[in-house]
Parts: sequence; structure tokens; C-alpha cells
Amino acid sequence: MSYLGIGASPGNVPIHHGSNLKVTDKKVRIAELILRCLILGLAVVAAVLIGTDSQVQVFFSIKKEAKFTDMKVLVFLVIANGLAAAYSLIQVLRCIFSMIRGSVLFNKPLAWAIFSGDQLMAYLVLAAVAATAQSAVISKFGQTELQWMKVCNLYGKFCNQVGEGLASSVIVSLSMIVLSGISAFGLFRLYGNNGAKSSVT
Repeated sequence: MSYLGIGASPGNVPIHHGSNLKVTDKKVRIAELILRCLILGLAVVAAVLIGTDSQVQVFFSIKKEAKFTDMKVLVFLVIANGLAAAYSLIQVLRCIFSMIRGSVLFNKPLAWAIFSGDQLMAYLVLAAVAATAQSAVISKFGQTELQWMKVCNLYGKFCNQVGEGLASSVIVSLSMIVLSGISAFGLFRLYGNNGAKSSVT
């Protein structure tokens, strides 16, 4: 059993684990910062790829332009990525400030706020990705039972760029899930034996 980083061996000789905790904290902070920077970059890439995507085709002398606003699910995905990017930017700044100060978390309310925010963003991006993926499959392969044609046969460039944005969004969603686990670790460790020490060191 150990209290505040000090354990007792079978011979009742004190064993200090403080250095191990600091190494673990440092690794967690670095991993969190890397993930948040990755999410920030890829979310911006996904939003730009989809938000600027368009293609014009001519059908019987009539021009028809395909834009991301033609599919509400793409609008949802762009908004979700934009929110994820803005949220990640705030959290990146917090991580940097936290590392400069040498603290992981300031208090339990802040830890709960970060945990809740990470969970919310993970669910939001994952829902947007799932909805877009379903629409993408229908656009690619059509739906013969409902007489829905293969749109991507007509707008190949548009679909390819959407696919690139969707791929970036998938990585963002997976990274958000991992990040949610890290924030959960950061929160619930405050309620352990070493919580009081870790929150102020």
C-alpha cells in the first residue's frame, strides 16, 4: 500500500514512487498534446476539403453544380469538424500552459469539464462520420430498390474529395475516442490515493 507516492516494502522500508509518477504524468501530457494537435490539423483539413468541394457537369446544355451544401449530412460533417478544430485549439493552448506551469490539471471541476468536452466532441464527430459514411455508400453504389442512381458516376471529382475529407474525419473521430480515454484517466486518478498530489504537482 502506498500513500502520496510512498510505499512500504515487506521489510517496512519506505519506497518512493514520486519519480515514476512524474514520468507517467509527462508521458500522458505529451501524448495528449500530440493527439490534440493531430485532431486540430486533420479537422481543419477535413472541413476545408469538404467545404470547398464542388464540381460542374453539363447535362443536355444545362450546367449542374454539385456542392457540399446539397447534402445536409456534409454540412453536418463540416460543422462537426469545425467545432472539433476550435475545441482542440483551446485545449492545445491549455496543454501548453499546463506543461509550462508543470501541472496536469488544476482542480476536479476543470477535469470534469475537459472530460465532458472530450466525450461530447467524440460523440459529435463520430455521429457525423457515421451519417456521412452511410450517405457516401449510397452515393457510390446507389440503391436499386429505391431507384437511387450512382451519383459518383456523374460527379467523380466531387466524390473523391469528399472521400478524402471523410478519411480525415475518421482519423479525427478515432483520435477523439483515444483522447477521451486519456481525459478519463486524468479525471479519475484525482480520486485515487495520489490524486491530491498529482493535481498540484
